[in-house]
Amino acid sequence: MDIVYLNDLRVDAIIGVYDWERRTRQTLILDIEMGTDIKNAAQTDSIEDTLDYKAVAKRLFAYIGESEFNLVETLAERVAGIIIDEFGVAWCRIKLNKKGAVRGVRDVGVIIERGSRT
Repeated sequence: MDIVYLNDLRVDAIIGVYDWERRTRQTLILDIEMGTDIKNAAQTDSIEDTLDYKAVAKRLFAYIGESEFNLVETLAERVAGIIIDEFGVAWCRIKLNKKGAVRGVRDVGVIIERGSRT
């Protein structure tokens, strides 16, 4: 299995359980690994034969930017579903960072791994 990845995808979104979080957009940072087979793309040198990471980033940027979840867990799960269902990857690993959410802590968030739902 090969991995196509996006690191440091930054999207501003409404996320959190506190009143102030519901009024202020916060920057979320995602690192995403997507398991796929790139062997054919390497042979054909054609974008049509690979996972188009620009298309993935564009889709996630739009989705996350419009979302308003309470929990990072929920958002991470939804992002995994989009990647697997819409882009046909075998599995993905998502690190979702809600930087600065806890005083005195640089990074907080979740890391999930999900496989194909087929």
